[in-house]
Amino acid sequence: MKIIINRIVSDDILHAKWLNTLSFMENAGARKISACENRFMTNLMQLKHAAEEHRHAYYLKKQLSKLDITGFQYYSPNTLLAANHTLHYLHALDIQVCRYLKNHFQLDSNALKYAAYLFVTYAIEVRADELYPIYQEALTKHLSKVMVKSIILEEEGHLEEMVASLKEFDERWEMHATAVLALEKELFEHWFSAIALEIEKAYGHIGEVAN
Repeated sequence: MKIIINRIVSDDILHAKWLNTLSFMENAGARKISACENRFMTNLMQLKHAAEEHRHAYYLKKQLSKLDITGFQYYSPNTLLAANHTLHYLHALDIQVCRYLKNHFQLDSNALKYAAYLFVTYAIEVRADELYPIYQEALTKHLSKVMVKSIILEEEGHLEEMVASLKEFDERWEMHATAVLALEKELFEHWFSAIALEIEKAYGHIGEVAN
């Protein structure tokens, strides 16, 4: 993963697509959180998460101005990396997690939405906790003006909140969380492999770039 992200950061076009891709996914996450909200029973944590994910999407989009490139005002498929995987990643995870929860819990529609919010958000925060520090490391190495340190700090806080909420949801939360992480891992690996393949086809062998 480090080699690929370093390759991305070393090329302004790839970097712009990467930033736009991350912004899209943060925005998709915010929209998913809002979609899970109960009209009357939405709590402070959900509002906070939705607001912060939207802010991350905005922040990443704004970082594009630090690159010498234009044409990334929107989330057009040609401005994203591995567009097909990117567009369906979070939705696919949500469907798989809902299916898993239906098989292991007796939940009504509202409770299922909330449980899915907890487990999907947990999985995404675990992934962010790995991905963003690697990205920041590459940014620092390449002396990039782009920074994601503020996002790293907020994602760490989100993860702590999700763990606390999952403990309240079910005493065996770790067992179910492990299963959900396995679902996310498979989707992530497909997504990141598609990114690597796209880069190799367009720009040449990834291993040619400095580690």
